[in-house]
Amino acid sequence: MHPLKTDSPLIVYLDVKSPYAFVSVKPALALERELGLEFDWRPYTLDIPSYLGSARKEKGAVVESSGRSPTIWNAIRYAYKDARRYAEQQGYILKGTEKIWDSSIANMGILFVNLYFRDRLPQYLEAVYPPFWRRELDIEDIDVVKGCLENAEVDSSGFDDFVSGNGKTMHDQILTHRFDVGMYGVPTYVLEEEVFFGREHLPYIRWSLTGKRGTPPDVCNELTV
Repeated sequence: MHPLKTDSPLIVYLDVKSPYAFVSVKPALALERELGLEFDWRPYTLDIPSYLGSARKEKGAVVESSGRSPTIWNAIRYAYKDARRYAEQQGYILKGTEKIWDSSIANMGILFVNLYFRDRLPQYLEAVYPPFWRRELDIEDIDVVKGCLENAEVDSSGFDDFVSGNGKTMHDQILTHRFDVGMYGVPTYVLEEEVFFGREHLPYIRWSLTGKRGTPPDVCNELTV
């Protein structure tokens, strides 16, 4: 699985533990439906401690912290505030996480559904994302993730083998090569092997996928010159 290559018109990279990825799901699914296309949805599991440090909370109070300066804490608080603004507009609750989760199993769920139960992908994303951000889901528990698959009407009987075998291989291969191809976060979109970081690029991506007719949009605004 080459990180930039696909037979689909667009690759969408997500991480269940990313608030920015969370608020990008509905717009990307809406674009997919509007254009009558099937995007290639893939996992990109962030290594948050490597660049933002680590922390753990209990009942909202920080009980462990490593590598986080006051500046980093302020940036993290703003990121959640920013994402929460859009989550509420979409009808979702977004609560800050109380630890840095290993989201690899839930992310491999995205890959599993994309490969074998493609028509159930919107249902899986809805089964895993909103409850996780309401702090109702332990995404590190494979049985919990299998429950999300079943809630999306996906047969989870092969998921254990997938997570320990081909799924992990493909998941890890993406992470091994992500920096080499210029991918640094989520949501990331790959269009004709060109990388776009952030959901603000969806209007430009829509313009490209519909034949590049007229003047290209500038992020979310139509250019008048």
